[in-house]
Amino acid sequence: MSSMTSDQGALLSTPAGVIEISRWLSAATPPDEAPPNPPIPVGMAEEPASEFSSSGRARLLPSRWGQTTLTLARGSAGASPSRRTCRPSNPSGIPPGCKNDHGVALPGGVAALNHRLISVIPPGWECCLLLALAVCLLFPATASSAEPKTPNILFAIADDWGRHAGAYGTPEARTPTFDRMAREGLLCERAYCTSPSCTPSRGAILTGQWHWRLEAGANLHCVFPDKFRSYPEILAASGYVCGVTSKGWGPGRTQTPLRPIAGQRFADFDTFLAKRPAGQPFCFWLGSTDPHRPFDEGTGKQAGFDPAKVQVPAAFPDTELVRSDIADYLFEVERFDALVGRAVAALEQSGELDNTIVIVTSDHGMAFPRGKSNLYDLGTNVPLVIRWPSVVKGGRTTSDFISLQDVAPTLLEAVGVPVPADMTGRSLMPLWKSDQSGRIDPARDHVLTGKERHVPSQLAPDRGGYPSRAIRTDRYLYIHNLRPDRWPNGSGDYEHSAIPGVWFGDTDNGATKTYLIENRTRDPQHQRAYDLAFAKRPAEELYDLELDPEQMSNVADDPRHAEAKQKLADQLAKELKSTGDPRSHGQGDEFFDQHPYLGDGPKHPGWKGK
Repeated sequence: MSSMTSDQGALLSTPAGVIEISRWLSAATPPDEAPPNPPIPVGMAEEPASEFSSSGRARLLPSRWGQTTLTLARGSAGASPSRRTCRPSNPSGIPPGCKNDHGVALPGGVAALNHRLISVIPPGWECCLLLALAVCLLFPATASSAEPKTPNILFAIADDWGRHAGAYGTPEARTPTFDRMAREGLLCERAYCTSPSCTPSRGAILTGQWHWRLEAGANLHCVFPDKFRSYPEILAASGYVCGVTSKGWGPGRTQTPLRPIAGQRFADFDTFLAKRPAGQPFCFWLGSTDPHRPFDEGTGKQAGFDPAKVQVPAAFPDTELVRSDIADYLFEVERFDALVGRAVAALEQSGELDNTIVIVTSDHGMAFPRGKSNLYDLGTNVPLVIRWPSVVKGGRTTSDFISLQDVAPTLLEAVGVPVPADMTGRSLMPLWKSDQSGRIDPARDHVLTGKERHVPSQLAPDRGGYPSRAIRTDRYLYIHNLRPDRWPNGSGDYEHSAIPGVWFGDTDNGATKTYLIENRTRDPQHQRAYDLAFAKRPAEELYDLELDPEQMSNVADDPRHAEAKQKLADQLAKELKSTGDPRSHGQGDEFFDQHPYLGDGPKHPGWKGK
C-alpha cells in the first residue's frame, strides 16, 4: 500500500481498490475496543438512529426521501450498542466516480459509498472513510472487476389481462414475447393478485404488502398515504435509476402530489434508456392500458382473430357477440405483448437483456362479468413469468401459489437491498434459484385474496364496496362475503345509485355485460349467467375445483364439504388476523368506506344526467 496525508490523518491507497480496503478494515480493531461514541465523519450530520447492527458494523441505509444514511454502531451480540446515524450534510461534495458494491458507478453523494467499505468500526475510522473516498476516486474501475454486475429490472404489467397466453394453453392468444420468456424463464401457473381491482393490486405490488394494510390504498381511486414506501423508491435510494411509462400506480393520487411511487415518468422505454446515466442500474415499470376496456368492437376479427376459435368461459353464454368481445380482448393482449417485445428487443440491442430481471404480469383478470373485481379465478389468477438467465433456470413451470405482493421483497433480495420489516410478501428467490418444476416449495400450497371498495355503486346513500376475502388451495376456493346484503357488482338501479347513472359499477361496460343484462330472461341458461355475474351472493361460497374448475356451483351448504369449509374458514380468519387485516381487528366498513372516492363509474347507456 502507498500512503498519502490529509488534515484528517494518514490515508492509504492501493491498486487492489475497494476489495483490499474491505479486507484491511475487517482486520482492524475489534468492536469491543471501538470508541464508545463514534465521532461524526466530516461532511455528515447526525440524525435520529433508525437501524443499526449489534455486531459492531457500519452500513449505509436508505432514508425515507431517497438520501442515504450511515449508521455507526459498536457492541457485542446481546449487548445494547452505541450508535450514531448520520446523513450527508453536503452530498454533492462526495467525489463522483465511486462505485457501489456491485461495481456500478453512481452519480455522486454519499450513496456512492460501498457499504462494504467499513466492516468493523476501529478507532480513527474517519480516516478509513476518507481512504475509501480516495481509492474510489483514484481507482474508479477496480472494484467492478471483482463484483458481479448489478442486474437491471424490467417489470411489465398489463391492465386487466387474465391468464390467456400461448404458454398457458390458449392457442388463440398471440403472445410470442410472453411465450419466449416462458421458454427461457420460469412460468408461474398459480400467480394471484391480492385484489382484483387496479389501485389496490398495484399498491400491493409496489409496497410488498397486503392491500388491506394500505388504509385508503385498499380502495380504487384513492389517495395513497405517504407512509407506505414502494420498492422503486427503495431502489432509487440504493443507487438505481427508476422510471415508469403509461399506467403505474392508480387510478388515484398520492398524498404528496406527483410522488414518483413507481419511478420518474417517461414517454416510453426507449426515452428512458436514452436518458439513463451511463452504467447505472435501472428499474423500469413498463405499464400499459391494454387490455383495459373499452374495446373497439370488431378489432379482434379485423386483426385476424377468429371468434369461432376462442375459448368461452363457462360463466358466459356461448354466442357470436360474446366470442367477438373476447376476440377484441385478445387483440389488445397481443398489443401489450408487442409492447413488451419492443422493450426486450431494445435490451438485446444494447447487450443488457441477460443482465435484466424481466417480469411480465397483470394487475388482475379480464374485464368481463365475474372476472375483474371478483374473487373467482377469472378475476384473480394472473399471468406471471420471470426471465433472469444467470439465476433463473429456464424452461420451468411452477404450480406454487404466488401472491403479487411477493414481487417487491424478491426484487430487493435479488439486488442485495435489505427488505423492510413491514413487507408481508414472501421472497420468490427459492423458486428462482431452484432447478425444479411443479410444486417447488411445499409451504406455497394456498394463497389469499380480497376486495374492498371498487366503485361506489350500491343504492344511495350507501357509498360502500363489497368487502370479501378468499383462500385458494389446490382443491378448493373458499370466499367469505362480509356484506352479503350488498350487491356484489353494484346495483342496476342507476337512477338511485350512490353515483348517479352508474349501473353494476364493479363490472366495466362492454358488449358481454350489456348482452347478459338485456337477455337475462331469454332462457334459464341466460338467467343463470346473469345471476352468476350480478345477483346477490351468500356469506360463504365454496367451490370444489376437482369437479368444478371454473367455479360455477357453490357447495358451501353441501354437508359432504362441511369439514373442508370449516377448516378453510378457520385458516382464512387466522391468517387475516396475523397479516393485520383491520376487519380481523374490530374495524369494518367505517374504516375502509370513509376514504374519498376520486373517480366515476360505468354509466347506463341511457343515462342523460350529469
